[in-house]
Amino acid sequence: MSRWLIKSEPHVYPFSQLEKDKKTSWTGVRNFEARNNLRAMKKGDMALFYHSNAKRSDDKAIVGVATIVRGGYADPTDEEWSTVDVAPLKALKEPVSLAAVKASAKLKDMALVKKSRVSVVPVTEAEFAEVMKMGKTNV
Repeated sequence: MSRWLIKSEPHVYPFSQLEKDKKTSWTGVRNFEARNNLRAMKKGDMALFYHSNAKRSDDKAIVGVATIVRGGYADPTDEEWSTVDVAPLKALKEPVSLAAVKASAKLKDMALVKKSRVSVVPVTEAEFAEVMKMGKTNV
């Protein structure tokens, strides 16, 4: 099972909306590296859900965990790209801010920091575990 991080702007599609919808297709990704990561996702993988481009920098945070319920397939909005279906697994008890990620020695090499412009990135087991610890959440 692999771990990932997916980004969404909270004013466009927040984690709370995913919880209401129960499932969504992660369409509209138009970056080759992110597309390749979507194609690598498999059913059962987990993804940290990150609120990006928040109006306040304090709101940029990992807020939940989603599960991949359908692995990579052609994006129906443009079949040259890819998508996956995700479902909410659990909201973090405490959001993990971007500032906290950057301040953590254990997360300093995380793709969220190193590849900040890529909307779908892999996460190591150790990084995933540290985020869960910081977010006071078990999955």
